[in-house]
Amino acid sequence: MKSLQGAFEIAGWDENAYAELGGGGKLTEAKVTQKFTGGLMGEGTVIWLMCYVNEKYARFVGLQRVVGAIGDRKGSLVMDTKGEFDGAVAKGRWSIIPGSGTDGFSGIEGEGHFEAPHGPTATYQIDYTLVEPLVER
Repeated sequence: MKSLQGAFEIAGWDENAYAELGGGGKLTEAKVTQKFTGGLMGEGTVIWLMCYVNEKYARFVGLQRVVGAIGDRKGSLVMDTKGEFDGAVAKGRWSIIPGSGTDGFSGIEGEGHFEAPHGPTATYQIDYTLVEPLVER
């Protein structure tokens, strides 16, 4: 198992409510773009479905695709996301969906987490395994 650490910055955030729950609660869909730096370099896109139980607390789930590079390997992967926002910090867990890796990320598996204080920048860690490609002779 190898580990990647770094940061991602929110490049775009488009969030819209699709149901009001009363008491400040609502259901929303957020379409977000990100720029990853550190061990994983690239661009991310995610759609989060969010449930705000009030104005300060939300839980979210989503699917996130990252296109980029780990060292000299380039490809894409998809992670499922689950987390919560307490009004000050968003914390989430990622799980790489087996079979979702393309090109140089083919065969990637793993999981990780992120923490994002209210603002555009978050830190992350991903623990992963990546099958080395077979060399043809």
